[in-house]
Amino acid sequence: MRKTPTTIHPQLSRILSELGHTDELFVADAGLPIPSGVERVDLAYRKGAPAFLDVLDVILDEIVVEGAVMPAEVAEASPEMLRAVQDRLAPLEVVLVPHEQYKRRSHGARAVVRTGEYTSYANVALIAGVDY
Repeated sequence: MRKTPTTIHPQLSRILSELGHTDELFVADAGLPIPSGVERVDLAYRKGAPAFLDVLDVILDEIVVEGAVMPAEVAEASPEMLRAVQDRLAPLEVVLVPHEQYKRRSHGARAVVRTGEYTSYANVALIAGVDY
């Protein structure tokens, strides 16, 4: 067992370690369709668990993020979720794109981490940065 306070989920830990500059890691609610061929890290075990923001916090503790994209519909359907993500990523700007465009973008994802979140449009694509 790891002694350090890092991610202990083996698949998620491996993916975080393998991320390169500009790779995109999607953190998704329970309903986002995951394209064939994109690696799925399915953490959901019941409605609402694990929560999207809990998973996002763990990931943000471990990777450098240089950009983020969310579905534009989150602004109207779940403004509290949008604000929570923006707060966590500040001073980075969270770019909003139409949900259909967001779903197409997921085809190029390094992986999609599926949470048990049931909040509408609780999805974010994190664009990996570098630590230098």
